[in-house]
Amino acid sequence: MSENTFKKEYLCIVEGILDKKSGMIDLPIARKPGSIIERCIDSNGQPSRTIYEVVKEFQFDFQNNIKPLSLMKCILETGRTHQIRVHFSHIEHPLLGDTLYGNPSPLISRQALHSYKISFIHPITKKEQCFTCPLPNDIKKLLT
Repeated sequence: MSENTFKKEYLCIVEGILDKKSGMIDLPIARKPGSIIERCIDSNGQPSRTIYEVVKEFQFDFQNNIKPLSLMKCILETGRTHQIRVHFSHIEHPLLGDTLYGNPSPLISRQALHSYKISFIHPITKKEQCFTCPLPNDIKKLLT
């Protein structure tokens, strides 16, 4: 990924409305001390860059509790474990339903994160290959 020959693009739903509608989160990620699973922002961590763009802002009404949400498009410049989840949690917009870095949600039973597109240069033909995958129903339902 560091040579820009392999690109991963994600869609996710985060809690709240971001002030900055596009940009890059450039914060180093390391393993959280004492954990084999969790990661954290740490100045001694590996470089980690997530390019993001707000696709849609919306509110979801669940039992008269209005929740502002944002659909985000994310492109990874680096590929660290839990990178998108850690970055958005750190800027106080955790992924909807992310019980490790955010909050459980009655709206979805998992984190609202979907790898929807990968592209790369074929090593033999040198032509770009691009593959997409539609949103799963549980995320699609939140957007309608």
